[in-house]
Amino acid sequence: MADLGQTDEAPAQSRLPAGSGALLQMSGIVKEFSSVRALGGVDFEVRAGETHCLVGQNGAGKSTMIKILSASYLPDAGTITWKGDPARFAHPLAAIKAGIATIYQELDLVPGLTVAENIFLGHEISAGGFSRRGATNQRAREILARLGHSEIGPTRLVGELSPAGQQVVSMARALSHEVDLLILDEPSAVLDHGEVENLFRVIRGLTAQGVAIVYISHRLEEIRQIGDRITVLKDGVTVATGLPAKTTPTGDLIKLMTGRSIEYVFPQRDQEAAPDASRDPVLQVRDLALDGVFSGVDLTVRAGEIVGLAGLVGSGRTEILETIYGARRATSGTVSVDGRKLRRGAVDVAVRAGIGLAPEERKSQGLLLDQAVYANISVSSLKSFQRAGFVLRGREKAKARELVESLDVRPRTISRHVRTMSGGNQQKVVLARWLLRGCRVLLLDEPTRGVDVGARSEIYRLVRTLADSGVAVVVVSSEVEEVLGLADRVLVVREGRVVHEAAAAHIDESQVLDLVMEGTPA
Repeated sequence: MADLGQTDEAPAQSRLPAGSGALLQMSGIVKEFSSVRALGGVDFEVRAGETHCLVGQNGAGKSTMIKILSASYLPDAGTITWKGDPARFAHPLAAIKAGIATIYQELDLVPGLTVAENIFLGHEISAGGFSRRGATNQRAREILARLGHSEIGPTRLVGELSPAGQQVVSMARALSHEVDLLILDEPSAVLDHGEVENLFRVIRGLTAQGVAIVYISHRLEEIRQIGDRITVLKDGVTVATGLPAKTTPTGDLIKLMTGRSIEYVFPQRDQEAAPDASRDPVLQVRDLALDGVFSGVDLTVRAGEIVGLAGLVGSGRTEILETIYGARRATSGTVSVDGRKLRRGAVDVAVRAGIGLAPEERKSQGLLLDQAVYANISVSSLKSFQRAGFVLRGREKAKARELVESLDVRPRTISRHVRTMSGGNQQKVVLARWLLRGCRVLLLDEPTRGVDVGARSEIYRLVRTLADSGVAVVVVSSEVEEVLGLADRVLVVREGRVVHEAAAAHIDESQVLDLVMEGTPA
C-alpha cells in the first residue's frame, strides 16, 4: 500500500476520461472515537466524470467518511483504492497532492486575507522566495472566471464577502490544485436559486473534463438535478449504493435513511404537569425575521411545554434561538415573555426576563472551560451572591454543590475545571446555570451533541423534569427521533421558514424528513 504522505513531490496527475471506471473505491471502512463507532463498514465507489451523491441523516457518518477521504482522519480498518492502486493518505496535504480536494460546509477561510491570498494559501506563487502578487492575482481572476464569478476581485478581503461569495472563494482554492475528485459538503446551504444554478453549471463543466464530484446534500430536488448515482449511509454503514439519482423514488430514499441502531429512552410526561392550552403563553414570538436567514416565524410555548424545531443544518433553527435570546438583532417581529415585549438584540434584557440558552457550541459559546464548575454555574447569577461589591464565595459554592449533587454531575468536585469533564457533564453544568437562575424559558440547541448514550437519557430526564416544573422549553436537534421523543409539539423549519406544525404524536420521522427535504407535507 502506498503511503502518499512520505514525499514532497506531487504524484503525476493521471486524468481518467469520463466513464472509464472506478477512480476511488472505499471498502469496509471503520472508524472509532473513544470506543464509539462512527463508521462500522462503509463501501463507496466513485467513477471519473460522475457526480455521486452521498445522503443520510445527521449523524449517519457522512462527515467522518469525507474526513477520512481527505485524510483529516485515518481509518481504523478497511481499504482505499485510488486510481487503481491501494492508498493510505498520511495527512490532508497528501490527499490534495493526489488530486482530492474537499470543501466543507464550515469554510476554512482567513477573513483578514485577500481573495487571491486565500486561494493560494499554503502553495503561494513565488520566485526566489518572494511572493509574485501580480501573477497570484491574475491566476485567481482566471479561476474565478472559470467559476462564473468574475465580479469577485482578487484583492478584496474575504471577510467583506457574503457567505455565498466566500464559498466561491473556497471552491476556487480547491481548483487552484490539479483536482481529480472534488468533495462538496452541503454546498448549496448558503446559496440562493440563481447561485445554485451557477454551482450546477460549474459541476457539469468539471465532470465533462473527467473530474469526479462527491455531492453531499439533504435536498433531494438538487440531487435529482445534478446527481448520477446515490449512496445512502445510516448509522455509519452503507445501506445502499449506486442508486440512480434521477429515478430512485423519494420514499425509498427516506426509508433507507430512517431508523437508528441507538435506542433512545425518553421519559414519560407527567400528566398532572401537562401544559394547559387555556393558559397564557410564557414565550410568544410573532413574525420574527432576520434578513437573509429566516422570516415569518411564529412560536408560542406555554408553561410545562416542550416545543421542538426540526430541520436541516443551515435551515435557520440555531439563528431563530439566538435571535429569541437577543444574541442576534431581529430585522422585524417581536419576542415576548409573560406578555412583555423584549428589546431586540439585547441578551441582558432576555436573561432578566427569564430566558436561558444552552448553545450548540457549548465549549466555545456556553462554558468558561478553564474556570471551575462552580464559577460556570453561578456566572449568570453573580449579583445574587454579591454584598457591598464582594462575592460571597461560600454561598456561591454551596449553591453550586447543591445543583451538582441534584443533577448528578460527575465528578462532584466543584473546583474542577470544566475543560476536563465529559460532554454530558459539561451540558449538565450549563443546565445547572439556568436552574440556579430560575429561568422561565429554556432554549436548547443540540442538547446531546457530543454526549454518550448513557448521558443522553439523563439529559432527556432533566429536560422533562424542568418542563414538568413549569419551564417553557424550546429544543433544536438534528436528530429527528430526539425532537419527536422529547417535544410535545414540533415545528418543521425549511430554508428559514416554518413549513409545518403538529403535535409530536401526530407526525413521524419519515414525514419530518419529507418536509425538510421536499418542503411539502406528507
